[in-house]
Formats: sequence, C-alpha cells, structure tokens
Amino acid sequence: MVSEEDIESYQNTLKTNNNGVVEVPETAHQISSDSWLQVGFVLTTGINSAYVLGYSGTIMVPLGWIGGVVGLILATAVSLYANTLIAKLHEMGGKRHIRYRDLAGYIYGEKMYGLTWGLQYANLFMINTGFIILAGSALKAVYVLYTDEHVMKLPYFIAMAGFVCALFAIGIPHLSALRIWLGFSTFFSLVYITIAFVLSIKDGIQAPPRDYSIPGTSTSKIFTTIGAAANLVFAFNTGMLPEIQATIKQPVVKNMMKALYFQFTVGVLPMYAVTFAGYWAYGSSTSTYLLNSVHGPVWVKTFGNITAFLQTVIALHIFASPMYEYLDTKYGIKGSALAPKNLGFRVCVRGGYLAINTLVSALLPFLGDFMSLTGAISTFPLTFILANLMYIVAKRAQLNSLQKAWHWVNVIFFSCMSLAALVAALRLISVDSKTYHVFADL
Repeated sequence: MVSEEDIESYQNTLKTNNNGVVEVPETAHQISSDSWLQVGFVLTTGINSAYVLGYSGTIMVPLGWIGGVVGLILATAVSLYANTLIAKLHEMGGKRHIRYRDLAGYIYGEKMYGLTWGLQYANLFMINTGFIILAGSALKAVYVLYTDEHVMKLPYFIAMAGFVCALFAIGIPHLSALRIWLGFSTFFSLVYITIAFVLSIKDGIQAPPRDYSIPGTSTSKIFTTIGAAANLVFAFNTGMLPEIQATIKQPVVKNMMKALYFQFTVGVLPMYAVTFAGYWAYGSSTSTYLLNSVHGPVWVKTFGNITAFLQTVIALHIFASPMYEYLDTKYGIKGSALAPKNLGFRVCVRGGYLAINTLVSALLPFLGDFMSLTGAISTFPLTFILANLMYIVAKRAQLNSLQKAWHWVNVIFFSCMSLAALVAALRLISVDSKTYHVFADL
C-alpha cells in the first residue's frame, strides 16, 4: 500500500513534471509521441466502433425511450468522471504508470497488480471477441445481399474476419504506429454511421407506428434491464486508459484531459445519433446489428457493411495493444518492425492470440451477451470500482470526509451493479446457449 511519504513525493513530483522529472518504465513500444488530438481520436475510435450499430438493440430496446436516453446521458457523465480520476494518477510517485496494472500495483501491492492484469486481460479478450463477431456479421451481411442460397454460415465469416485482423496485427507493430489508420478509421466510422442514420430516418418516416414497449416477461425484463446497464458502461470505457495515456506527449495529465473532453463531447455525438435514430425507426424490433434492419440500395448497404468491417479491424488492434505490449516487452521485441525475428514473433504470437479469439467468437457468437458480461466482470471493476479506490488512497491527504464518503458510495454502488450485471449476463448466455447451438448462424 502506498505510504504518506509516497503521496507527498507524488505531489512534489507533479510540480516538476514540466521539467521532465518523471521516471519512465521499460517498454518495447513508443510512449510520449502522440498529440492529445491523436489520442482523442484513438478514444473516439473506441466509442464509435462498429459496436454502435448494436446499441439500438442492446441498450434502447431493453430500456425504452426514457431509460435509454437518461441512461446514455448518465453513463457519459459518470464515465468521463471515472476516467478523469484514472488520468490524474498517471504520474503518481514521480513515475509514469503506463499500464493499468502498474498503477494498481504501485498503490495496492503485488496482489492487486495480478488481479488488475487478470481483469484487464479478460476485459480486452472479450471486447476483441465481440469485434471479431461484429466483423464476421458485417461480412455475412454483404454476402446475403447478393445471394439467396445462404450456403456459407456466420462461423465461416468470423474465421475470415479473424484472419484479416491477424494480418493487420502483424503489420502494425504498436499503438502509435496506427497514425494514418486512425484517419481511415474515422472515415469508415462516419460512413457506416451516416448510412445507418440516413436509412433509419428514411425507414422511420415511411413506416407505420412502431411498438416501443419493452419486450419480455416481468422476470426477463429485470435481467435484460440490468444487462443493458452493463452495456451502457461498456459503450464508453476502454479498460486501458493508462496504456493509451502512455502514448501522449507531456504534460500527460493536462493533454489527457483534453483528449477525454474531446471523446465525451464531440466523440459521443455520432453514437447518440445512430443509436436514437435506429430505435426510433424500428422500435422494439430493432436488430442487434442495425445494418440488418435498414432498407435501401444494395450498393449503399454493401458500402456500409464493408466500412464497418474495416473499422472493426483497426479498432480491435487498439484493444489488443496492451497484450501485444506485454509480450513484446517480455521477450525483448525491439528495433525494426520488419526484422525477421520481430516479424516472426508477431506472426506466431499475435496470430495465435487472435486464433483463440476467433475460435471463441465462432463458438459463441452472442454479441449482446458478450457486451453485458464484459461490462459486468471487468468494465465496472476496472473503470468505476478500482478508479475510486485508487483515488481515495492517492488523494487521502487532500480529501475531506464528505469527498471520501462520495467515493465510497461509488465503490459500493458499482460493486452491487457489477454483481447484478454478472448474474444477468450469465443468465442471458445460458438462455441463448439453450436456444442456439454452438457455432450458431445468427
């Protein structure tokens, strides 16, 4: 546990950060190389990934208009608050904590280091599993536009998507190397969001009155509502903020705050637009992949699905980067990305990691359930519970009793939410597993 002396050292070091008096841990990846705007686009890429095409069905349908709108706004505010807590601790004790587990371990010790690493690994693995399901769904959506035979099933497209993601992971050595790809990612996001938004509005204008009632029995509504609450926090949080903050230029806290404000203002607007438009147009029958619900020219829907697929490949690389950084650093993979040793390592290790991801994706392609489970077992603990606990310890000399009480209320509330969401997510997976067989064609 961090001592009072560490807290004092932390405060003194913060005063000299502009002079560069900060210890930087060893890593095989680049740090302190990106502007706050580039980091802001990395964060915005996460928010506006192809997952946004599912929020009309996975958030709005279980919550309805009032619950969905209020929930999204509250989740935005609470997520911004929790992320700022983490960002402010990045240089605690005169050392840059470029990994979430490093920060937790510095404050709470070795056991918390291991627990945080386990939670983060589970979080990122499930997010990436969801990305591969999304990418496969996008490819399948293109396929069904041009054939009525439907010989090829979803697992085949998931396998194709996993292969492309592996190729991209092999070719891009680290997070900062994305650079121009972030521009492509933003373009792809704008394309499929615009297509989904415009076609949804067109369908909504032409359609008869929709049913906006929350589907299900009284019991099932309770579980789907709790699951949707987990989806809300999943939508806004990466679970890898210190790893992203590690790439930002000095002053790291000030610049990260700019990136977060960009993410939670400009960055959320496209997500809001497509989520609300989709639910308005199709009501409680909205698909968990919005481009399956819209009607329009085949070439437009094709373009939307292809851009969703391509953006998903880029977004997955962002969320897989903490695992890549860990492995590259552990095995000393430095220097030229094209060096035979480094290239061979990425082919074997990253290819193997994504092969496992792809297998799980094809085995259990229940996207909404994965979102709920991820929110329950990792997003709630990492972003809300642990953030408040670390802030209480790091700032205990500065917080008054009321402020400490506020953070403890957050810890208790989100702990209860995490437990409830876990039960709901496991129930949803159990129900779907009985309804669909493994390697299902959804």
